Amino acid sequence: MAVTGQVFLLLGSNLGDRGQVLASAREAIAAQAGSIIRQSAIYETEPWGNTDQPVFLNQVLEISTSLLPEDLLRIILNIEHDLGRVRYERWGARVIDIDILYFGQTVMDSARLTLPHPRIQDRRFVLAPLAEIAAGFVHPLLQKTSAQLLEQCPDTSAVSKIP
Repeated sequence: MAVTGQVFLLLGSNLGDRGQVLASAREAIAAQAGSIIRQSAIYETEPWGNTDQPVFLNQVLEISTSLLPEDLLRIILNIEHDLGRVRYERWGARVIDIDILYFGQTVMDSARLTLPHPRIQDRRFVLAPLAEIAAGFVHPLLQKTSAQLLEQCPDTSAVSKIP
């Protein structure tokens, strides 16, 4: 299945040299997963879920890939591992986190992967950078655009674009 875009990834880091970690993640994604078509600005965001940790840098990428969704996930998990990701606790501090937000209009729920990402609509740190580069992209289940989801998002945590 060749997908020509509309595969959206969220990058996040709140440990180490966060900006450099995001740059390394972008390089690895471009080398191993697919071409980067668009990228949002980088945003500094409050932690979500477990709020007792450092602030994050987040960024959304749109990529074009010829990989199947679970193959993309496997590569992303390898990239996270190579960049030093260790999973201690859910929603805990991390060197890098890469989430598949959307894989085109694919809807799936397997043991390893749920698409679209199940909490997009609840997280301002996802929606702000996503709406920046894909305001009109329609969530395949909720049938709302990224801009509409951002406008209706219940999350009030601080999300600031880095100049």
